[in-house]
Amino acid sequence: MEGLSGKVIIITGASEGIGRALALALAPLGCKLVLSARNESRLLSLAHEVASQGHEPFVFAADVTSKSQCQQLIDTSIEHFGRLDILVNNAGMTMWSKFDALIELDILERLMKVNYLGPAYLTHAALPELKKNQGQVVIVASVAGLTGVPTRSGYAASKHAVIGFFDSLRIELADDNVAVTTICPDFVVSEIHKRALDGQGQPLGESPMEESKILTAQECAKMMVPVISSRGRLLITSMRGRLGRLVKLFAPRLIDKIARKAIAAGH
Repeated sequence: MEGLSGKVIIITGASEGIGRALALALAPLGCKLVLSARNESRLLSLAHEVASQGHEPFVFAADVTSKSQCQQLIDTSIEHFGRLDILVNNAGMTMWSKFDALIELDILERLMKVNYLGPAYLTHAALPELKKNQGQVVIVASVAGLTGVPTRSGYAASKHAVIGFFDSLRIELADDNVAVTTICPDFVVSEIHKRALDGQGQPLGESPMEESKILTAQECAKMMVPVISSRGRLLITSMRGRLGRLVKLFAPRLIDKIARKAIAAGH
């Protein structure tokens, strides 16, 4: 992990869940962190914890669906720390409804804006600096970006899109020595499940997951750190996710059954 010491790292969606856990995992390693999300009060609370373990972080509240705010986040972060080494695109949202039960179809557009276009906007703004420093882009995608998942069709589509985008970008950036690291968590305990949108576009209010049986955000972050440090290509956090990529090629109906069972069981 010594390679991360002194690195300037932007983390979006840092106010809770995986983003918050990752910030706290990176802080003791000597990283200089930029914490971003929409909720500034939560960011400031996290900043106090981060500062107690390492460098004083920089807080910048931003909405990743805004191209101008994405540009401001990148520009202000570089101005504050003098450089940028790693961009972690973690901000995201999800849904929990069968497609034929969707009443508010704008949900699909919102998912694409947050989960796909936001990372694209931020990465585009950051690329000149990342190329200069031979830096790294990290995208927190999902195993739902590797296969279909019932009740999460719009979410899965946005994660398929972001994986395809960054797989393409990896090839484009190879000659610039800019690494692209894709993280595909399985279910993780996070506020994102409580805020998952139902068919009417309203937050569920409580997690539909059986949280005692799924990965904690802290466990997920612990798995992410060495992969980011080594500039790895891909992390899939669960065995079923890793096996699923192979089985899907030879027994796609089996993967459909596994996905259906996982949603039904809530883990």
